[in-house]
Amino acid sequence: MTEVDTVVVGGGTAGLAAAWHLRAAGKRFVVLERDDRPGDVWRRRYDSLRLFTPARFCRLPGLPFPLDPRAHPSGTEMADYLSEYAEHFAMPLHTGVRVRSHTVAGGQHRITADNGTVFEADSVIAATGAFGVPMIPAFAGDLSPGPPQMHSADYRNPANVPPGPVLIVGAGTSAGDIAVELAREHEVWMAGPSTGSVPVALSRSRVLQRLVFSRRVPSGALGGLVRAKVRRAAPLVWQSPASLRAAGVHRVPRVAGTRDGRPRLADGRVLDVASVVWCTGYRPGFGWLTPRAFGPDGWPAHRRGISATVPGLGFVGLPFQNTFSSGLVSGIPTDAAVVVNRLARHRSR
Repeated sequence: MTEVDTVVVGGGTAGLAAAWHLRAAGKRFVVLERDDRPGDVWRRRYDSLRLFTPARFCRLPGLPFPLDPRAHPSGTEMADYLSEYAEHFAMPLHTGVRVRSHTVAGGQHRITADNGTVFEADSVIAATGAFGVPMIPAFAGDLSPGPPQMHSADYRNPANVPPGPVLIVGAGTSAGDIAVELAREHEVWMAGPSTGSVPVALSRSRVLQRLVFSRRVPSGALGGLVRAKVRRAAPLVWQSPASLRAAGVHRVPRVAGTRDGRPRLADGRVLDVASVVWCTGYRPGFGWLTPRAFGPDGWPAHRRGISATVPGLGFVGLPFQNTFSSGLVSGIPTDAAVVVNRLARHRSR
């Protein structure tokens, strides 16, 4: 058994930001990362991905991002920065470690890894974010034996998609990017209600970052409504309804089910397509956490990143957990500082 002050589960953006603040506070800690390298989750995203947050807002504490501040990093560049960050600060990072269980007894947290290693700590920070497990509707299985299917988590580039018409299920940022990319060689149908669009210029503005994105999410029921809304498809950023039309993407209503092995739209139409890409989002990968950590909706029950039900448990990387930029790269360092400081106050009582 390894005894530390804090165990951080997740070695990505959120986990490394929390690690920096823990070290600044003089804590003994470890960071557990299931992948072989920090940032591998970014390396698995589609090749053309570019963050809509410019490099000036992507840096973590203590180390500048190695790009022009106005440039928008690719997924690979973000991943390489996280690996460099962990090495630069010699973080106590355990890679290739998947957490199996979390129990709490006598005020102490016990984390058990799949290799049998046990960590005991005063506190735990869950930093795996809200996008750990791809979601695909249950009726997707009814398409078989039908068109080949993949989730956007498995899509890399157009070479992954066979010839013929493609159905993109989803209407958010990733769906728009993939639809436009595929429309160069395929007839593309993009299904789902409009999510609107946000000009990328807004993400580049220092003033808006300070006056809008850094504002705290309201407390109480209003804050709950805000958090529930963000769990739906995010608005388009790099794309817009106009750019989708210009690319030749056909916008259609949501997919409501299947008929004769083919996707059926909400308006009753049935599409005959050669492949389907599910851009239907993710759910948190917190299956290892004690069940006491969750609310009735299945999401962590917390107040600005501190568990409302499990003393000594914090979260970093949840959308809107504290500010309007929580869950985004630009807001994670501030959230990490808040959580580390509040957990330290809890232990000092």
